[in-house]
Amino acid sequence: QVQLVESGGGLVQAGGSLRLSCVASGRTLSFYHMGWFRQSPGQERDFVAAISRSGGVIEYADSVKGRFTISRENAKNTVYLQMNSLKPEDTAVYYCAADGTVVVSTKRTGYDYWGQGTQVTVSS
Repeated sequence: QVQLVESGGGLVQAGGSLRLSCVASGRTLSFYHMGWFRQSPGQERDFVAAISRSGGVIEYADSVKGRFTISRENAKNTVYLQMNSLKPEDTAVYYCAADGTVVVSTKRTGYDYWGQGTQVTVSS
């Protein structure tokens, strides 16, 4: 099993940037495809970005393409989400997740392990 802890959330003005980090423990991160999801109050938990074990395959939700960048450092057991040009509609709790299956997934049900989430608030 793997345990995931997110950090880096906070309050930022529209147009600003944040970098989220997700550190894994218990099992090396290189075993897993990794994803970021977000959830606003009363909404479903939505896909944001995903990256394969080696980093060779990356997927983004249309709403964040060109603004967010997912990356990983397996040697540090860490995955990142660089968020630029933030908008008020990006406000949500952001979760990282680990997927031990064969194919990188963009669906919440494809992930086995989840962090506790970190709050991102973008003011207008």
